[in-house]
Amino acid sequence: MDKEISKEQIRKEQMRRWLKIGVAAFAVIAAFGIGSHFLFGETVKEEDLTIRQAEIGSVESTVSASGKIVPLYEQAIVSPVATRIMEIYCTEGDSVEAGQSLLRLDLQSAESDLRRMGDEVSMKQNEIEQTALNNETYITDLEMKIKSKEMAVNHLKAEVSNERRLDSIGSGTGDRIRQAELAYSTGLLELEQLRTQLRNERKAHAASYRSKQLEGSISRRNLEEMERTLDDAKVKAPRKGTVTYLYKDLGTSISAGEKLAVVSDLTRFKITGNISEGSAGKISVGAPVKVRIGRHATTGKVSNISPQSKDGMTEFTVMFDDDSDKILRSGLTTELNIVYDEREGVVRIPNGQYFQGPGNYLLFVKTADNRLERRNVDLGDSNFDYVEVVSGIKPGEMVVISDMSSFKKHNSLKMKGIGK
Repeated sequence: MDKEISKEQIRKEQMRRWLKIGVAAFAVIAAFGIGSHFLFGETVKEEDLTIRQAEIGSVESTVSASGKIVPLYEQAIVSPVATRIMEIYCTEGDSVEAGQSLLRLDLQSAESDLRRMGDEVSMKQNEIEQTALNNETYITDLEMKIKSKEMAVNHLKAEVSNERRLDSIGSGTGDRIRQAELAYSTGLLELEQLRTQLRNERKAHAASYRSKQLEGSISRRNLEEMERTLDDAKVKAPRKGTVTYLYKDLGTSISAGEKLAVVSDLTRFKITGNISEGSAGKISVGAPVKVRIGRHATTGKVSNISPQSKDGMTEFTVMFDDDSDKILRSGLTTELNIVYDEREGVVRIPNGQYFQGPGNYLLFVKTADNRLERRNVDLGDSNFDYVEVVSGIKPGEMVVISDMSSFKKHNSLKMKGIGK
């Protein structure tokens, strides 16, 4: 007797049959896909690629560096004395004119020092005048003594002549002649001693006078320096510009040399750049520089190179060809390409993310049958815009310069055009 088959068992049998059919269909589709892959190759869409033509042109050899835009003119104002801030006349970001007051400092102590130095200069001047007067009096007295001594010596000389004349007529004696001659000789020695003393005293008094003058000159210079210090302490803008820094703590004690304010010209700019020591030898003053600020590009020239390196980097300065460009802002970072050589008539392709420096690359080149063929290509120097092709690509060939890292295992790709 036949046993009736349950509906549940019938459904299970049907599901097994459908499952077998599905697995078989999937296997056929997979086999077809694998077969078509080997038969036709991987397909890419042309609109997903960046393809550019190789051409003949010039390539400027450049070296890369980084930089920061800073104001062309910027001056820090420091406190010349230890003091306190009494008043603040502006805020950061304010535009100021040359000579405009920024802060007022407590200058009572400095002004007292100035008055003391002024008195010291007056005292030194009085000492100089007194020394000159004393010297003149002393020298004059000594000169008068010499004149008096000269008269006395002349008299003694006449006495010697008289005694000799009397002796010749028998009225004199030898002793009187010898006494007269001795007195005359003694007078000559005393006269010469006075003359020597006069010469020495003139030199000594001149040296003393010069010393007093030097002391007075030092005092005057100290006074002038203090006057300049006080003038500097009247914190004023050195020129027209914008206050980019201001010490804001009212009443705070300030040390001598501490920064109080910075005034910058924010209408004109330059770049302070840094380059590795290994590449620093390639740049020179006057070398053209291509500057990239985000997507904006501009140009300039190297104006100064630091003779010293710090932490393996060399600092240099770039002056913009147009330093009033509206895109320029203080503090912006820049990419710099400094030109150090230029070659004409070379094969070149546009620069892109694919380029990581001179060397061998695997690039895809478009063929006549609308396929992409992977080639070994040697690339040389580069700049912002172009890369030199040493070998592997001919002028006129179309080269993929977009990222193709996902196809690095493929030697050939089929390219599907737009709309196909």
